[in-house]
Amino acid sequence: MLQHGALSTTAMLVGLSTFICFTSVARAQDIDAFHEVETKYIFGNFTVGSSTGVEGEKAFEPETEADFGKGGGHYAVSQTTLEYEFTPTQYMQIVFGPTVSYYNIQGVPGLDDRNMAAINGFEAEFRSVLIDRNPSPIAVTLSLEPEFHSRDETSGAKVVNYGLETKLEADAELIKNRLFWGFNLLYEPETTRADLGQWQGESTLGISSALAYQIVPNVVIGADLWYLRHYDGPTFNSFTGDAVYLGPTFYWKIAPKVLMSAAWEAQIAGHESSVSCALDLTDFSHHRARLLLEFEF
Repeated sequence: MLQHGALSTTAMLVGLSTFICFTSVARAQDIDAFHEVETKYIFGNFTVGSSTGVEGEKAFEPETEADFGKGGGHYAVSQTTLEYEFTPTQYMQIVFGPTVSYYNIQGVPGLDDRNMAAINGFEAEFRSVLIDRNPSPIAVTLSLEPEFHSRDETSGAKVVNYGLETKLEADAELIKNRLFWGFNLLYEPETTRADLGQWQGESTLGISSALAYQIVPNVVIGADLWYLRHYDGPTFNSFTGDAVYLGPTFYWKIAPKVLMSAAWEAQIAGHESSVSCALDLTDFSHHRARLLLEFEF
């Protein structure tokens, strides 16, 4: 019995030593494999991370946002921005480019049928780091995005539209190089004039929270949660409806100078003012998606 017990103890010690050795090697490989990632696009890009890239970096970024589903009929609308991105310093980033829209609307109550594509305006973005990650555990960037559109983003009707999307983009590294948390605050006032019509203001307020996990080197998956409120008037004059969006996100660093970021979200809750519906499909769409490709040069 003693000999058997000694053999069992020896086997346990050998097994434990082997496990410790294997774990140490795996951790060493893990540290070597999972390098630091720029957080701007790892949350799918509805929620945006705080990073601004490397000083002097330039890139071309086609970015498409699409909306699907209204209260009835068929609704599919997309807007693609052909962006040029430049990082003059490590604390500032400038992005600008024209927008192209596509409308496929049939039988939607309150909207004219439309099947067309059009150059739809111009957007720019100015991003400035407010709080750097070191020594702070949370990094924060301010983003200002002035916009001009010649067609209504929802209906495709001819308009003159100006907007200013303002975001606070924050993130934190929960597990080094592996798990990240993102948080955005959004305020977007707009003013729109239809042909020979009067100027009408509206505004959107939003807050988001997202998690992203690097499952293998250069591949990040996660989930994004948004709460949005829409108002008539640029300063929250009259509440019209709200929506909660939830969905998965995906990020892939395809090559050293090529990446892809994507997200798909569904409206899981919402309310339109004075309407007893489970969702707000007047101010917001049922589903929305985003796809970005970046090519550095």
